Amino acid sequence: MMNVLIILLSILSMNGQMNDTDTEYETAVLGAGCFWCVEAIFQRVNGVVAVESGYAGGHIINPTYEQVITGRTGHAEVAKVTFDPAIISYELLLEVFWHTHDPTTLNRQGADVGPQYRSAIFFQTDEQRDIALKSLRKTNDSGLWQNPIVTEVTPLTNYSVAEDYHQNYFNNNPNAGYCSVVIAPKLAKFKKDFPHLLQDSL
Repeated sequence: MMNVLIILLSILSMNGQMNDTDTEYETAVLGAGCFWCVEAIFQRVNGVVAVESGYAGGHIINPTYEQVITGRTGHAEVAKVTFDPAIISYELLLEVFWHTHDPTTLNRQGADVGPQYRSAIFFQTDEQRDIALKSLRKTNDSGLWQNPIVTEVTPLTNYSVAEDYHQNYFNNNPNAGYCSVVIAPKLAKFKKDFPHLLQDSL
């Protein structure tokens, strides 16, 4: 009897472990100016399980921040957003993307100027490409922005994670000058526009 109980407990334990890993997460890679801003916003979206600051789209493999900020590597600062599609869709993530930066300014966001700060959607599948292009057209036609959208929709290439000190930047440095002047107002706007998408804990 004891052996049967042990076997049953083992099966239940295995099933529990399998259920924990059954969820198939997806990723979106988005450029919308400084990656600190993008990271801070998407960390607060319900259904997002992780956000990583990184670089993408350039011709150098594993660039450093010092190389990227010269504007000569072709890389954009990006956020790699890992999300649960059972909770939030790629389409809805893009809606947040369009509302939380200015996609009509070429190679700049506010005072951050250069191709490394360009607005970009780096797709990883044909489905993501099609969704992104449809979302761009829909947003352009909606009148959300007065000027035409210049966001680049392009395949993901040469992605690499940014240095450790860039990760979780706003949460670790909320009182830093850039965080309080630039990021905090963007977060306030996001919370005002998308209260239904906020994570309960933030």
